[in-house]
Amino acid sequence: QVQLVESGGGLVQAGGSLRLSCAASGSPFRIKSMGWYRQAPGKQRELVASVSNYGATTYAESVAGRFTISRDNAKNTVDLQMNSLKPEDTAVYYCRMEISRDYWGQGTQVTVSS
Repeated sequence: QVQLVESGGGLVQAGGSLRLSCAASGSPFRIKSMGWYRQAPGKQRELVASVSNYGATTYAESVAGRFTISRDNAKNTVDLQMNSLKPEDTAVYYCRMEISRDYWGQGTQVTVSS
């Protein structure tokens, strides 16, 4: 059974940085796309960034130039480096991996204070 475990969330001041990590356990076979999503209170979950199995990346316009997504296929991990954080980045962040179906992590809270 594949499980995704996220780490790295927390509280940071505006302008600071955080790095989120997500690891897949259960020996997943052939992970296709990997991505990070976020959901702020009262809002729908939205895509933050994704990376294909070929390394092609996509970013939400609101984070482009500040966030960087990266994956390690040997370790079945995907990271999100978040720089120049803003209060509007505050949300629960979820990782997602497309394998035989979509798998989601449990979420990690990111809070950016002004």
